[in-house]
Amino acid sequence: MLSEHQSTEIKRASDLIKKSRKTIAFTGAGISVESGIPDFRGPNGVWSKIDTRYLEITYFKHHAEVCWPIIYKTFFKHVQSARPNPAHEILAWMEQRHLISGIITQNIDNLHHKAGSKKIIEFHGNTRLLVCLSCGHHFSADFRKLGQPPRCPQCGTILKPDFVFFGEGIPYTALEGTRELLTDLEVMIVIGTTGMVFPAGQIPRQAKRNGTKIIEINLTPSTYTHEITNIFIPLAASQALSELKTQLVKPSPSHRPIS
Repeated sequence: MLSEHQSTEIKRASDLIKKSRKTIAFTGAGISVESGIPDFRGPNGVWSKIDTRYLEITYFKHHAEVCWPIIYKTFFKHVQSARPNPAHEILAWMEQRHLISGIITQNIDNLHHKAGSKKIIEFHGNTRLLVCLSCGHHFSADFRKLGQPPRCPQCGTILKPDFVFFGEGIPYTALEGTRELLTDLEVMIVIGTTGMVFPAGQIPRQAKRNGTKIIEINLTPSTYTHEITNIFIPLAASQALSELKTQLVKPSPSHRPIS
């Protein structure tokens, strides 16, 4: 049961989205926790269980065989069996009905893809692909064919996951895709992120400086809440987006019908 304040904020968010000519979602680890994907910085998060050096690019280049068992167990075993939750599915539904123009995600879990979203900027990369640091070829992360550690079928070099390691820059394609989605943006729905990871955490702040309205969905206040957020909905992602969908499908005389 929603509180009166929660109901009011969801109604305000729905009205804002209906009026908006361009809305996108910006997602973090919190949207995937309900799918069984651990977060990174919580008490039982990823960084509380492994040494970050295994994800440092220089260390990986020199000790790839040592890093790969840790990387596989931490980042691939859970992801392969994880399924999208209602929050991912509702964002795909919103895109299909032109309520959002795309998603910028910090997550590497592929769940937006599995849910059916099409316009996705994977700011930190993904776990669907592996890349060869020697010849540059990309391959599907099929460990049944590639083995562990996976080696490049072209040159034999140990492959690297196609997500951003410490010491690596954000891919140019992700930066350009982000710039495109931020252009003429009126509303951003921030979901499940604290705003503490950089440079990704600056994206909502940049949008706000350009005049974008910020709808934030987080269980607890984040670094955004009192700084840039216009509407704060303190609920889990699936519950908040389910309630938001209910409001979005309600007929409104002044807005286009949504089916």
